[in-house]
Amino acid sequence: MADQKSVFDIAAEIKTLAEAARNRSLDLADLKGGTFSITNVGVLGGEGATPIINYPEVAILATMRIADRARAAGGRAVVRTTLPLCLSFDHRVIDGAEAARFVTDLKKVLEDGAALETALEAEG
Repeated sequence: MADQKSVFDIAAEIKTLAEAARNRSLDLADLKGGTFSITNVGVLGGEGATPIINYPEVAILATMRIADRARAAGGRAVVRTTLPLCLSFDHRVIDGAEAARFVTDLKKVLEDGAALETALEAEG
């Protein structure tokens, strides 16, 4: 189970599964039993999407295209490199506030190397 693995173990498994998917050698068993999916719409240039949950999973996170975008900062427009994220989740299983906290925490980790280091240290 993912909750019993380190971030590095999960990353290694993702790499192996992604390679198998690219080679069209994924086993059907590798596609079953999940509770959360991540999809990368941005790899195809996607600027926005509404990901649909893959039943019986409870959530899916879509990453969009990384690009420079205008953002407001200190009352001025500035250009920032951004990665839009979109989380769809089943409200029958996940409270909306908890889902919002997850995305906020994910954003902090992605934006701040120190937060990533703290998250990795917490894993032991």
